[in-house]
Amino acid sequence: MKAVALTEFGGPEVLSLQELPDPIVGPDFVLVEPRAVGVNPVDWKIRQGYLRGIYPHHTPLIPGWDVAGVVRAVGPAVTEFRPGDEVLGYARKDHVQGGTYAELVSVPVRGLAHKPAELDFERAGALPLAGLTALQTLEAVRVGDGDTVLVHAAAGGVGHFAVQLARQLGASRVIGTASERNHGFLRELGAEPVTYGEGLVSRVADLVGGDGKVDAVVDYVGGQALTDSVELVRDPARHASIVDPDQVLNQGGRYVFVRPNADQLAWLAQLASYGQLRIELERTYPLEQAADAQRHLEQGHVRGKLVLIVK
Repeated sequence: MKAVALTEFGGPEVLSLQELPDPIVGPDFVLVEPRAVGVNPVDWKIRQGYLRGIYPHHTPLIPGWDVAGVVRAVGPAVTEFRPGDEVLGYARKDHVQGGTYAELVSVPVRGLAHKPAELDFERAGALPLAGLTALQTLEAVRVGDGDTVLVHAAAGGVGHFAVQLARQLGASRVIGTASERNHGFLRELGAEPVTYGEGLVSRVADLVGGDGKVDAVVDYVGGQALTDSVELVRDPARHASIVDPDQVLNQGGRYVFVRPNADQLAWLAQLASYGQLRIELERTYPLEQAADAQRHLEQGHVRGKLVLIVK
């Protein structure tokens, strides 16, 4: 099979299109022919070698944890899927090597869901990791009826899902930080936009009114935004981040590292198929241009998601 892979860690130039052996289908795995593959910040962090202290890594290493495609074969323990099914999945494994930037990928059944017919492959491929991250961070801070929620980096891949899912979970107000060029986009999603950066605490407090506090904060950018979070939330236990575990835990909040969850993924896919969850695609790339896609993402300021088209 053809796959984009690396044999050494470094910049985007270490990625190349290679001919590699087809993946083995273990008992609890499903062999999927990808049609579209989401590109996430974790992909370029793996390429740089930043996750070597968390997971075993093996080369040649194919990046990618998002996939939408068609089932080719199933392992002997799998009863939920059969060849020909259209699926989407968060294909994280317990080691890093056989990712989704490929013509074939083995996906643990724990992270796979049926793709609704109404949801196209491109948007399905963009949904798993970012959608699950948004949902699990919102659940970590117990977003519910009547809450006012602050979302940092609200126009990004995870953030634009979090804005919408906060509403699905019952939030009455969602405030989202973004650059001014994305304020109109956030309004379309149902958020009240606020410019990030110096002075954020006072801007949010003025927007909220009253005691100037929000009920919950989810952070997808870190740095000063995470520092500001604890000043803005009424209960420090109700702020969460995916960026800096030490800082958020020291502030009394929650650190979230997304987990595969097939039931949650199926629910997100249904919302998208019903038109209740917008999946914003900034750009698609052919598989062989994966290095360009990672370079684009690494530069920042992507609205929504980037996706690789495999077939």
